[in-house]
Amino acid sequence: MKTFSKLTWPYIAWISAFVVLPMLLILLYAFTKEGNSIITLSFTLENFAKFFSDAIFPMVLWRSLKIAFFTTVICVLLGYPAAYIIAQMSEKKQAFAILLITLPMWINMLIRTYSWKGILAYFDFDSQINVMIGMVYNFLPFMILQIHTSLSKLDRNLITAANDLGADSVQTFLRVTLPLSMSGVISGITLVFLPAVSSFFIPKLLGGGEYVLIGNLIENYFISVGNWNYGSAISLIMALVIILSMFVTKKMDQKTGGEE
Repeated sequence: MKTFSKLTWPYIAWISAFVVLPMLLILLYAFTKEGNSIITLSFTLENFAKFFSDAIFPMVLWRSLKIAFFTTVICVLLGYPAAYIIAQMSEKKQAFAILLITLPMWINMLIRTYSWKGILAYFDFDSQINVMIGMVYNFLPFMILQIHTSLSKLDRNLITAANDLGADSVQTFLRVTLPLSMSGVISGITLVFLPAVSSFFIPKLLGGGEYVLIGNLIENYFISVGNWNYGSAISLIMALVIILSMFVTKKMDQKTGGEE
């Protein structure tokens, strides 16, 4: 065991250099003033006060949460029937259907989003609709795969037992299939909501610069404005929102797991 434990050191070094250290720098920048050097740090809460004092920034955060919520709901409504239909197929057809779903994911997400920019140019949609279409297209496969995994592991004897006890197809679905597949739904919600709420290049490409989300705000303050302190404060607020979302979904997953 000690021999194998030594193999973890490269991963620990990688995580420390490219995950832990950047997060610590963001934390440091968020609580310091702009223009400080490492030797003369001046701590402040002005960056967070600025975010909540200006009505525009909380509105952008609310807009990000709203579009992520509707994107997740649409992905559930489209993904569950698709996953259910695939789960009813034979194993060979299931493998082919999953291949068709995952095949576009082999192409870079940025290229796929650029393709949608060309397609949506022929339609006079609102920028919000364009952004939502792009998000649903990019994140829907994650929802389908998670729900399909949950449905494929479902014990068919339970469905047979429900039918033997007099339950029709609707009752069997509502009382057996749906509750037992909720873990996959919750996992899919996590994989869709979290990247959707923090996405920045999808609204930038498909929104035409008119539909700004919290991810675009962070990118703007880091790259265009050069105010890393305020950008770090927004990033930290966004990280807290994501952690809270993960905590809620984890509680929901534990609840459904207990019911199962």
